[in-house]
Amino acid sequence: MRECWVRAISTRRHLIRERWEALLRAERANSPLANPDALAHLIEWTLDEVLKELRRPRAHHKGAPAPSMGSLRADCTCGRNPYFIHFMAGEQAMLEALVNVQAEASPLEPEHRDAAVAELYNVTRLIARREVDAFCSLCQHRAAATAAQASATTTASL
Repeated sequence: MRECWVRAISTRRHLIRERWEALLRAERANSPLANPDALAHLIEWTLDEVLKELRRPRAHHKGAPAPSMGSLRADCTCGRNPYFIHFMAGEQAMLEALVNVQAEASPLEPEHRDAAVAELYNVTRLIARREVDAFCSLCQHRAAATAAQASATTTASL
């Protein structure tokens, strides 16, 4: 992503944070940890991580595409991971900021615009994957959900 766009996004941190928090509050919390007041504390850290990754050389972002938010959600056996809401809201808030930055730029080549959007998605989703996996690895519901799935699969095959 162009460094000027990363800087412009960085200067809009307060607007991104406000939008992100508003989006968090619009979602229904599925657990106490998904409460917007709890998740709002993660916004600054997540913004720092995304901006840090966007500043890395492009070669770092090449490779396998990041998972979709839907596939991240599907990998969670209990469905209670609060990071889904956090990262979906953040992705939308950051995408809106990037689109506004690009709209203010002089005429823009579509391939540059699309590449920047793809890079933002890729970086955000790779960070989301890392955090979702870490949270799921500690989940006390994971073993019960996995056992229930195994039981249902065995019953269905009989």
